[in-house]
Amino acid sequence: MGVMIEGFETLAIHAGQEADPRTGAVVPPIYAVSTYKQDGVGGLRSGYEYSRSANPTRTALEECLAAIEGGTRGLAFASGLAAEDTLLRGVCGPGDHVIIPDDAYGGTYRLFAKVLARWGLHYDPVPLGDLEAVRAAVRPDTKAIWVETPTNPLLGIADIEALGSIAHEADALLVVDNTFASPYLQQPLALGADVVVHSTTKYVGGHSDVVGGALVARDRDLGEELAYHQNAMGAVAGPFDAWLTLRGIKTLALRMERHCDNAERVVDLLLSHPRVTEVLYPGLAGHPGHEVAAKQMRRFGGMVSFRVAGGEAEAVEICNRTKLFTLGESLGGVESLIEHPGRMTHASVAGSALEVPPDLVRLSVGVETVSDLLGDLTQALGS
Repeated sequence: MGVMIEGFETLAIHAGQEADPRTGAVVPPIYAVSTYKQDGVGGLRSGYEYSRSANPTRTALEECLAAIEGGTRGLAFASGLAAEDTLLRGVCGPGDHVIIPDDAYGGTYRLFAKVLARWGLHYDPVPLGDLEAVRAAVRPDTKAIWVETPTNPLLGIADIEALGSIAHEADALLVVDNTFASPYLQQPLALGADVVVHSTTKYVGGHSDVVGGALVARDRDLGEELAYHQNAMGAVAGPFDAWLTLRGIKTLALRMERHCDNAERVVDLLLSHPRVTEVLYPGLAGHPGHEVAAKQMRRFGGMVSFRVAGGEAEAVEICNRTKLFTLGESLGGVESLIEHPGRMTHASVAGSALEVPPDLVRLSVGVETVSDLLGDLTQALGS
């Protein structure tokens, strides 16, 4: 581009997205192609040979992801779990050990417990807010400390910088799932993380119309190693999915500001409601991770969880009574969603040490008119 750009919003709109040299189109085209013409045997016309290995639309997305996370290499996958699986098989082997949060996302826990454990990977759930507990859990064969911050759905906060020091003292990687915060609210690589993981289905894509995942590496050599495994394992993002995700990134900063604004108003309503027994939101001064979140996040996000006095039955009924909040899994889209984690996204951890409270409701607060959202929650909560 010839101009040094550093602002997040500028990078989100321009990084990896030069105008098409043939037509001048300001939006990168969708290259719906599987193979590419070569200039003789072994001579690549454009650096592309087969779209599992690389595709121009995916390249644009990967360059943009690296830029907005401050990394050296971005990689786009067919889903967040595909990204996680590729990372773990790429940096670990049978017999190795990983520390995970004791309130990890249910799908991540299932990957460790039901898939990778059969492959021989060992793991220990640990409360990552307790740094001494993390140090005590480190073993000679620990290859990574896996962090979610904020966590799903309990919105726990982990100190990325402190955990990075523990990981690196043990010659292990610090991996941060940045899905709940998004690159706009939190920059884990700048705080010492080695790899950032995203379900780009969520805030990065932002419109509930595409499933995807991403890895962004801080170190170039690690990025190349992960790129090798991306190609070898093959769970890549298709060109149309890459294009949709890249479109979503352009408005990420604007959307996150509105998500945060609306979430703060929702939190105020929940705090004052007699049927709500606890509100989980890192923006609250009483939240155990509030000070750390204030240090490492730009704002506190659009996810809110709360517990209700009537237990599981009432939590389920509230989810069923909303009219504007859509009952559904996933999060991070422009529309507001409500769910019961125990029966929906976290059913896979039922009966385990990671089981979530049955009276818990999780909200993904969208960007609608906030008074409409407050009215819907008020009628759903009742008196």
